[in-house]
Amino acid sequence: MKLINLLFLCLPLMGAAPQVVMVEAESFESHGGWTVDAQFIDQMGSPFLLAHGLGAPVADASTKVSFPSTGTYRVWVRTRDWVAKWKAAGAPGKFQVLVNGTPAKATFGTEGADWHWQDGGTVNIGAKSVTVALHDLTGFDGRCDAILFTRDQKFTPPAGEALAGFRRQALGLSATPEDAGKFDLVVVGGGMAGTTAAVSAARMGIKVALIQNRPVLGGNSSSEVRVFPGGRTMLGLNPGLGAVENELDPGGGPQLKLVDGSRNARDAEFYADEKKTYVVKSEKNIQLFLNTHALKVEMNGKKIAAVIARDVRTGKDLRFSGALFADCTGDATLGFLAGADYRVGREGKDETGETLAPEKGDRQVMGSSYMWYAEEAKAAVPFPVTPWALEFNERTAMRGSKGDWDWEVGMLQDQVAEAESIRDHTYRAIYGNWSFLKNHAENRGIYDKQKLSWVAYVAGKRESRRLMGDIVLKEQDMLGRVDYPDGSVSTTWTIDLHYPKPENTANFPGQEFRSIAKFTKLDPYLIPYRCFYSRNVENLFMAGRNISVTHVALGSVRVQRTTGMMGEVVGMAAAIARQHDTTPRGVYQDYLADLKEYMKKGVGREDNVNLAAHTPLGFSKSSPGIVNWKPTLASAAGVRVWLRINPDASADRDATIEIIHNGSKAVRRIDLTEGEPRWLDLGMFAFTGNNTDFVRIVSQNPDKPFKPGAAKFEVLRADSATVRATLMVEPK
Repeated sequence: MKLINLLFLCLPLMGAAPQVVMVEAESFESHGGWTVDAQFIDQMGSPFLLAHGLGAPVADASTKVSFPSTGTYRVWVRTRDWVAKWKAAGAPGKFQVLVNGTPAKATFGTEGADWHWQDGGTVNIGAKSVTVALHDLTGFDGRCDAILFTRDQKFTPPAGEALAGFRRQALGLSATPEDAGKFDLVVVGGGMAGTTAAVSAARMGIKVALIQNRPVLGGNSSSEVRVFPGGRTMLGLNPGLGAVENELDPGGGPQLKLVDGSRNARDAEFYADEKKTYVVKSEKNIQLFLNTHALKVEMNGKKIAAVIARDVRTGKDLRFSGALFADCTGDATLGFLAGADYRVGREGKDETGETLAPEKGDRQVMGSSYMWYAEEAKAAVPFPVTPWALEFNERTAMRGSKGDWDWEVGMLQDQVAEAESIRDHTYRAIYGNWSFLKNHAENRGIYDKQKLSWVAYVAGKRESRRLMGDIVLKEQDMLGRVDYPDGSVSTTWTIDLHYPKPENTANFPGQEFRSIAKFTKLDPYLIPYRCFYSRNVENLFMAGRNISVTHVALGSVRVQRTTGMMGEVVGMAAAIARQHDTTPRGVYQDYLADLKEYMKKGVGREDNVNLAAHTPLGFSKSSPGIVNWKPTLASAAGVRVWLRINPDASADRDATIEIIHNGSKAVRRIDLTEGEPRWLDLGMFAFTGNNTDFVRIVSQNPDKPFKPGAAKFEVLRADSATVRATLMVEPK
């Protein structure tokens, strides 16, 4: 049984000695349909449980709680009314606390814009062990941090700075962090950049800790956010960069029929979370710490000595000491804590001379996206009226069944300090718009069977803090093709800058939630290595959207395949620095030739091109558990791949389908025992030609035979018309 964080406590610091039982919501034995949300620990002090039901109440979270004695207790719940900031009526996040099935007197989440302790009245505890549950009433993002029971009817739990100490004491947590070990490199942040940094460094022989405050790796390119990675890899002078990123990259995947051609906001498996975790866990030199949030640093002069991070499920603090550190958090959290120089917002032309910059600098940033989509159901699906949401009408409503990258918010807000408020505003827009389409729109009949299926609850951020390095890359460097001696990662995306959409501003002044993008063409450009380490914290690397660039330059370098290559460079440089007992700057000054050599050859293990070269044309079997279909096709930007599946009860339940295309590999899992014989649409892929593209099924258990079926490859024109189809079957 999972350990529940609670303690029967006498608190002399509080004057009297109230008998207190405290339960952290995230430590409940069963979360039911509630979700642990750890994004806002730095702002509100703790993870919490979120009832993200998209308008349908989620299943109860529950746990067993022991009490020192029976009797009458006052119950307090730390929560908030998340729309109160806008003085909106209706309190959408309502929930109850049940004790052995009986609700407390108060309904929670109904008052107070800020996080606070809401008084729930008294409850009778008739036994020393009871079941406590969170019962969602709406499905609209109610949230609970902790529940506190006290025998002292006059006791009020503390708030503000006093709360952290009270929480630690009430939960029996040590004030001294547990030693997590000493590492050559401590990577904070497990997005594409942090993951590639950890893998690259580990493969070069150094000991790495990878700290990620989410349950999955991949950041914006994970199933939590669902941004498909952009940019190109393995180019130019440094073709080895991108080899590790390709091992993690989803590459392609199943197509959702309900949405347009965008690869954003698809079903979860499209983003191949398990692929990233598999690669990391295969490295013996990496210790992976998921659900672990960095919150403090210890400094030794101008160097970081250790990072203190908290397990978001147990509240236990861990200490990671190291020689080198990499900030891959996106928000530059580690650098900020260490006192690294950083910038926020847009530089002005008067400072940088950039043609794409505003005349004067300001705090405007590119925003966060919270994407969403709906699916067609078999019957009509109701959706609640939302009086607490933004109000829409026939003129202002956003038509459609999907919200992509341009549902972007917070450009004029602090993306760190106001992060929860930014999300809540987005929810008021998404839910309000969908409610209007379902309940009030003149053409609401076309939405009758549409069901809101997914709304992100984790932000897809583009910009917040940027750490300053020895070079601050700017527009003139990229467009003027300034050739730095330490050129490393090829940035291939356009300079893609986002702004509030004017029509949205006109309709919702000061409450914008839609954006536009302005593009400036850019040929591939090598980012200098000196953008990847701090200019004033001597042992701090950075990779991702928080590197040393201006706001304008960030418009190109921030996409995930590019940031993944940054991580590869950082991992290589960290290994070189440890080998020679030097700093990140010392690698540039004394060992740049070594770094260049590694960037050329890379440290990837997945040679898809070589794999394709050794796979024969046509139908083949590489082993008892691997079946291949390799067509003879010329280069094509769009090839739709189909696979005929013949289920067999004796086959593998955990097989994989692999599409090797354009030097990359797309992977999806499949249960070969289920369903009827069918054609499975694997999606659209770019094929290189030259006999380097194919599809295969890999059984994880070669002793379980399966019927191979057939494969079909359709070459499509830009208008999606089929110009050629190749059908491949097993020879008789």
